Amino acid sequence: MHILLVEDDTEMCRYVTAELAAVGHDVTVSADGRDGLMQAATHDFHVLLIDRMLPRLDGVGMVQALRSMQIATPIILLTALGRVDERVRGLRAGADDYVVKPFDIAELTARIDAVRRRSEMRKDESTLQVGGLVLDRLSQVATRGERRIAFTAREFRLLEYLMLNAGAVVTRTMLLEAVWDYHFDPQTTLVESHICRIRLKVDRGFPHELIQTIRGAGYRISAAQDQ
Repeated sequence: MHILLVEDDTEMCRYVTAELAAVGHDVTVSADGRDGLMQAATHDFHVLLIDRMLPRLDGVGMVQALRSMQIATPIILLTALGRVDERVRGLRAGADDYVVKPFDIAELTARIDAVRRRSEMRKDESTLQVGGLVLDRLSQVATRGERRIAFTAREFRLLEYLMLNAGAVVTRTMLLEAVWDYHFDPQTTLVESHICRIRLKVDRGFPHELIQTIRGAGYRISAAQDQ
């Protein structure tokens, strides 16, 4: 995957570039917003990683400029700003996701995979499928084998998010943001309890469980060995 990293912190650039290269990504680095804007507008990238605070043109301004040019490349903002309203401002400007500094590289990699997968998903696709599980996005009903499964609105959004990112690990934080629009950790068992209910509906009675808990990381839905 070809990634543009727009970041003026030299040490951060070295760290992120090395870690992403280690998992097979090709990283181009830009040190300020104007140069980053030119790079993003004139070259093809799979994902843009843009620091919130940049010289010459800040990250939000860069996102707004790219979206005004109809450039739809997925964007993840890297921000040291802890305030919720500042992070939400970036999302409203057109960013697809954000990561708060200091971040774990595994979290960043998971978010890169997630925004990339979502960008590849056709907006008008009315059904999603993982193995024998088929989710109708219009009726919010799923089928697996001969079983017809109905969901609450929140359960549907959670399962849809997992299926949009099939095969990838999604973290608890990612689910809280995508499904509940929480940009903070409410310190509740919302995610865990909803995952449990969805598992009962989707996996009970089948020899292979589609929804998996990845200890210390998050959750994944996978079709491997599905019957």
